[in-house]
Amino acid sequence: MTGVWIGLVVVLLVAGAAYLYYRLHGARQVPEQLRRGQPLPEFAALDEAGNPLHARDLRGTPVVMIFVRGNWCPFCSRQVKNLTGYYKDIVDLGARLVLVTPRPQETTQRVARFFDVELEFWLDESLAATRKLGLLLESAVPKDYYPEYGSDTIWPASLVIDADGVIRYVELSKHIIDRPNPKTLLRELRKVLDR
Repeated sequence: MTGVWIGLVVVLLVAGAAYLYYRLHGARQVPEQLRRGQPLPEFAALDEAGNPLHARDLRGTPVVMIFVRGNWCPFCSRQVKNLTGYYKDIVDLGARLVLVTPRPQETTQRVARFFDVELEFWLDESLAATRKLGLLLESAVPKDYYPEYGSDTIWPASLVIDADGVIRYVELSKHIIDRPNPKTLLRELRKVLDR
């Protein structure tokens, strides 16, 4: 009987260690092109009116940039809602808060309007920028949403970029459900401004 208990304890310890490793390290690495200390790669997107935007347009101002999967994603919608509480702190520091999304975000725009914040939405409908930045998440949209959103989307990521366009902080969601704490993004932005 003692051998069974010892075996069970060993199995539980190994399972716990594997789970902890997976939680800390995740299954996806930060893409090479988004590593800290490198310039944000040039990419194109559209604003809500369909006008072209470019990564180079961000230079001159620090930026908190959030890549979200879409308004169908409850974790992304929650992240946007949580960010609205820190919007004023971010813009009061002279920074911009930019959300990059593969589809128009009616829901998140409504959340932004409800909390009276002016989030910048950059649309990457073709996912060309997403591919270029190494953030493509294939076949990750729930099948019920395929007709409206397609099957591919963005892997959630958060960046803090300095006024020179250099990535100073990057957090790639380790799992679909986790997102950085807005306090972390604000702290990293302050570090950029203290340089």
